Amino acid sequence: MSNRKTRLGVLISGSGSNLQSIIDKCESGYLPAEVAVVISNKADAYGLTRAANHGIPGVVLVRKDYPDEFFYNMAILNALKEHDVELVVMAGYMRLLGPEVLDAYPNQVLNLHPALLPSFPGAHGIKDALDYGVKVTGVTVHFANEIFDEGPIILQEAVSIAEDDTENTLAQKIHTVEHVLYPRAVKFYCEDALAIEGKKVRIKE
Repeated sequence: MSNRKTRLGVLISGSGSNLQSIIDKCESGYLPAEVAVVISNKADAYGLTRAANHGIPGVVLVRKDYPDEFFYNMAILNALKEHDVELVVMAGYMRLLGPEVLDAYPNQVLNLHPALLPSFPGAHGIKDALDYGVKVTGVTVHFANEIFDEGPIILQEAVSIAEDDTENTLAQKIHTVEHVLYPRAVKFYCEDALAIEGKKVRIKE
């Protein structure tokens, strides 16, 4: 088996807890990968500190610093290419990636959503599920495309909602699942174990 490591570019907007789980899984040897760069659209994102703590380059790219979406997405693409990124991992990145990046990385961009897609897409998946009164929600890992939370689904895992769950307690349960499920999906990708067949993703044995 090859010792070659897939170079990851992780996009974040906030605390970076999923980034941390991926870094930890890389360092433990569970993932045949390394985080080559962390890109944040917010200068104060704690995920940048997490990256620095592990000697990983951090790049801040703020939308308002660019004249339009094209130039902003080209800046992201240039940062990814500069660090020889092979797989883009969106970990709490709260923006839609443009075609400039998606076309350069076809079926090489993963996203994580805190609900069982196609239910409760969008930025408030946890709150929306709780407000709707469903008894089960969960976590979805999927390939990203030009539509929010719409790409082919790789992995899903259900999370039960208790009667007394709040948005905070449900978020904690979902994050616990995310920190296991997301690295597993990345591992499948790195091991060339994913085959996209239309809207479906087959995991090769």
